[in-house]
Amino acid sequence: MQVKRLFDFPLYQLKNYPREDSLVTKYNGEWKKTSTQSFIDQANAISRGLIELGIQPNDKVAIISSVNRSEWNIVDIGIMQTGAQDVPVYPTISEEDYQYVLNHSESKYVFVSDEEVRNKVLSIKDQVPSLIEVYSFDNIAGCKNWEEVKELGASQNHQAELDKRMAAITEEDLATLIYTSGTTGRPKGVMLSHKNISSNAITSATRLPIDLGKSKALSFLPVCHIYERMLQYMYTYTGTGIYFAESIETISDNLKEIQPEVMSAVPRLLEKVYDKIIAKGTDLTGIKKKLFFWAVELGLEWEPYGANGWWYEKKLGLAKKLIFSKWQEALGGNLKAIASGSAALQPRLARVFNAAGVPVMEGYGLTETSPVISVNDLRDGGFKIGTVGKILPNTDVQIAEDGEIIINGPQRMMGYYKDPEKTAEAIDENGYFHTGDIGEIDSQGFLKITDRKKEMFKTSGGKYIAPQLIENTMKQSRFIEQIMVIGEGEKMPAAFIQPNFEFLADWAQRKGIVYDDWKDLCSQERIINRYQKEIDFYNTKFGNWERIKKFELTPEEWTIEEGHLTPTLKLKRRVIKARYKELYDQIYGNSKI
Repeated sequence: MQVKRLFDFPLYQLKNYPREDSLVTKYNGEWKKTSTQSFIDQANAISRGLIELGIQPNDKVAIISSVNRSEWNIVDIGIMQTGAQDVPVYPTISEEDYQYVLNHSESKYVFVSDEEVRNKVLSIKDQVPSLIEVYSFDNIAGCKNWEEVKELGASQNHQAELDKRMAAITEEDLATLIYTSGTTGRPKGVMLSHKNISSNAITSATRLPIDLGKSKALSFLPVCHIYERMLQYMYTYTGTGIYFAESIETISDNLKEIQPEVMSAVPRLLEKVYDKIIAKGTDLTGIKKKLFFWAVELGLEWEPYGANGWWYEKKLGLAKKLIFSKWQEALGGNLKAIASGSAALQPRLARVFNAAGVPVMEGYGLTETSPVISVNDLRDGGFKIGTVGKILPNTDVQIAEDGEIIINGPQRMMGYYKDPEKTAEAIDENGYFHTGDIGEIDSQGFLKITDRKKEMFKTSGGKYIAPQLIENTMKQSRFIEQIMVIGEGEKMPAAFIQPNFEFLADWAQRKGIVYDDWKDLCSQERIINRYQKEIDFYNTKFGNWERIKKFELTPEEWTIEEGHLTPTLKLKRRVIKARYKELYDQIYGNSKI
């Protein structure tokens, strides 16, 4: 069969690679498997139940879950089969944003994962006129459960109607509304069709080394984000069992339990994994410590396809045996690919993980492109450090005169929901979506991202600053957890820095530094001087006009919950700048912001 609509994916798996573990979630310490057949049967019951509840084609149904779980996927397929569209919502956004998204989409029902999410929805329910009822995946006293929708659809009464609706849905039809978390302003509802996402999943499958019908994937990035969601359709298409991590905190344990062949990650998580590995190496002594850092230094020199020569490869083989094999074991031992996306990956991480036999494949895309535009692949010469890989087939990427990446292809969005003006701003008269990213395509066809167009700024001296490049370099310091470069319209670039508090606390203890709290520690001259040394070291990699001249340490952790970061761990620059207005004024000696 040919897969054209998103609800075709489970049917395709059933015909070609039926699995007992199509979807697997851990409940009360025990992994519970949902077979391909059960996946389809439950999705059909949800569809019939929604029809019984009065859902019509083009109605909207929201799904809000704190963690990835089998219920999400079943409800997702069940909604779309009725001709309605689902609206995945980030669980961590504010109640005000819940209200906006549910009202803007005119969602009629909401499926929630747990009591915390349900309470947030209930707090604004009376301000959402379209909202009829809330259903929960967890058993919550006084709350309707998603099983009730399945029970409504247990009979075959509405099967003929369901068959009729499914037959009427085409690949060009709207499948889902995904509201961008956004670093500024109100979320925009990205309209993605069945074709947008299905074509991206099928094409992306050619870039990951998956054994058809035999692999397992660990899923933990938010499925409400198109990146993880598209990958899950791809996993279903390739007959890959999807195992859902319990939480970000349990990933290490879940990797060892599941031993997956593939998983996805964002660079920030890979940075944290690397920092923890280095911290363990630092605690070693004697010959073990020397061997550890010899292997790391070797890994940081890695080039693909044996470019370093036979002597390097011989040493690397020894390093893998003595040191890197333990890295592989810590990640389950079977990983063939980690798909990295959502933000720029530090080249040093690409080098050291691939050297260690943990292949990290960096890709690039946006919600508006469903999402993948390009991705690295170690096979057939498709991998190059410092790039986001070669462009997917059937995807037309051009570099505009100002350096902006523009793209057209089957994955390009339909537009922004109820917003023709923003749609016209984003998609030009020739059908190209303007990504807002600056980049270049080299002679071998590899795409390289140099910065965000909207995040680049000029100093008062007229010099352009590309903050992401500077930030990514500075974050190589073990002292720095997060950094945001500032200075638009000012005489020089500066930065806000969130320390790596865990590492800083250890360092302070070793140096005999006494402090009351993070604020006290961040204000101590000795600490500030140590950070200055880090800044001075990394500044040498940049031109004089790009170098960080001043910085301020922020005595609190930057989090999604507090609004510093988007759900995919990107900086909310406007929010951070406003929050640290006093620090900004200390740096520039004015009241401007």
